Parts: sequence; C-alpha cells; structure tokens
Amino acid sequence: MSSPGPDDMLVYVGTYTTRESFVDGKAAGIHILRLNPANGAMRQVAVSAPMVNPSYLVLHPSGRFLFTVNEVYTPDGGAVSAYAIDAPSGNLAFLNRQPSHGGAPCHLALTGDGGALVVANYQTGSVAVLPVGDDGRLGAASDVLQHVGASVDAQRQQGPHAHSITFDPTGSFVFVCDLGLDKILVYRFDGERGKLLPHTTPWAAVRDGAGPRHLDIHPSGRWVYAINELDSTIDAFAFDRDAGTLRAFQHVSTLPSGFRGTNHCADLHVAPSGRFVYGSNRGHDSIAVFAVDGDTGRLSPVGHMATDGRTPRNFAIDPTGAWLFAANQDSDSIVPFRVDPANGLLERAGPPVSVPTPVCVRIMPAATRR
Repeated sequence: MSSPGPDDMLVYVGTYTTRESFVDGKAAGIHILRLNPANGAMRQVAVSAPMVNPSYLVLHPSGRFLFTVNEVYTPDGGAVSAYAIDAPSGNLAFLNRQPSHGGAPCHLALTGDGGALVVANYQTGSVAVLPVGDDGRLGAASDVLQHVGASVDAQRQQGPHAHSITFDPTGSFVFVCDLGLDKILVYRFDGERGKLLPHTTPWAAVRDGAGPRHLDIHPSGRWVYAINELDSTIDAFAFDRDAGTLRAFQHVSTLPSGFRGTNHCADLHVAPSGRFVYGSNRGHDSIAVFAVDGDTGRLSPVGHMATDGRTPRNFAIDPTGAWLFAANQDSDSIVPFRVDPANGLLERAGPPVSVPTPVCVRIMPAATRR
C-alpha cells in the first residue's frame, strides 16, 4: 500500500464480517483509508488481515496502537484485539487478544494516558477493564462488572445491554449507557488498580423505553448529551464535574415533525467547536443537526441531512470540525459531508467510498502519526 502524504489523515473503518440477525456482514476486516483534509476526499489504501466482526474501534492516544472489539454473539465469545500501527503506511500488525468477558462487545474506550481499556458487552450487559501495556498488548481483565435489571420493552429490554463507554475529561468517572436498563451508569475509576468503583450517585435514569445508546461530553465539560435508540430522542444533562453527577434538563426528538416510519438512533457527537450536536437516525436515514446554546446547553433543531444510504450506524467528525463522514451499514458506503461552520448544516462533499457493512469510523490526525 502507498504511504499517506504528510498532511493526510489515516482513517480506520470497523466492519461486520459475518451474518447476524440484524446485518449481512460482508467485509473481511478493518478498512484503512486516507483522507485529504483540504477537500474531504477519501480513498481506500488497504484492508487488514481477516478478523471476526471488528465493529467498533479506538485509537491509542500515542497513535501507535489500535484496539477493536470482536463482536461475537455467544455469552462467552466476545473479545478485544490489539494491533500495532505502522506509522508511515498505517498498516496493522496483530499483537494479542483478550476475552471481553461477555457476549457481543460493541463499544470500548481508553483512559487518557492509554493505560487501560474499558469494554461494553451488549448481549450480556457486562463491562470489563483490560490493562494496556507499553507495547500495546492487552492484559487479562483487572475488573468485570455485571449489570442487573430490565425495563419496559419486552423485546429489547428484557435484561441489561451495556452499549457504550465514555470517560469524563478528568478520567475520574466512567459513564456506561445501558439500553436494557434505561440508565446511564456512573462509576468512579481507580486507575492504579484498574477498577470500576460504585459511585455515590450510581446512575442517571432516562424515560422508560428510551434505550440510551451513546453519549458525548461538551468541550466545556458542562453538559452531556445522550442519544436514545428506542424512542429516537436525545437527553441533555448538566454535568457536575466535581460530584460526577448528571441532571437532566432537556429531552428532544431526533426526527422531523410528521415522520411516522420505523427509526432507531445510533450515534451522537458534539462538534469540536461545541456549537452543534449531531445524531444519526436509522430508518429516516439521516443526520439530525442541533445548535447548542452557549449559556444554557439547550439544543435547538437546525435540520436533517439524508446520508444518501441506508442505516447510518456510526459517523465521525474530523478533528478540525470541517468534515463529517457517515457510515451507511446497509448500503456499504461512507459518505463525506462539508460542515457549515456558521449554522452546522451539512452539504454533500463528494462521491461515497465503498466499504462493506461499515460500522465505526476513526480518524487519526497527521500530526499523531509523525
């Protein structure tokens, strides 16, 4: 594969490789692309060695390593895999793999220094902490916690379903969206021992049947926004950074007025500027755009942009905030959009890149790999 140019960004795309009840996985592994930040153009340069369902990825802050879940749907079948990144080319070399201690691991996050990784297991509703060595290899789990309970949706909330992991900016707290419990669980993180500890305020609840899936923290650290898969909404919370508590203050729909079809939300990101929040709709097949009030954190709907594909499971905003890339899982495409810095609206920026059943898009700035 050819090496990226000096200003190009490397892009890694997680995929589904096997047929599951909800997806016809067609890929072989992680796709590696290069992104020109001047015009948003992307092109494929390589595909990793074959692996099973590397659906969600995270990059080490050093730029030297990449970690992926192996989303296997058996109670004990899930895993997390570690790869070394070749700086000039972006190629991946397998390091090792550890059990995720649950079925269908679907999300993971690293501590700020990259010394530990936390993974969420959707099928079994458990979370695990894995140490990360200086060489990027994963150690055996230092902690495993099993969520317990259920909520009102008999089909989707018959038990816990941990769906995402997010560290607060200080690394002191870990938020876990559990779709099955209608709760955002809050843990204190003990970095020395690699443990998730009970917090005095152990969770923030959302509306019954909402199904919290992903969240993001405003750059100011004052507000947290969580997207709910089952009722297609976003909840806004005030975040007390000292106490580690969330207080809900707004609940908004991600769908346009009058939409009557089936929809399930997936991903949410706050723009690097902090001025806009974006959420993906699967069914309406769009990105919902909201403006953020800089004084109160309240969201105001700005509009919707069709993703020009089916089932936008995940999307990414580049570090400059100029580009948004939507991964259309069921139409095998990643579509680039230009972000209007004045109003946050999206404009189609070029042809799609063909990637089989894309799930997760991770962008590495050029400066990180130097």
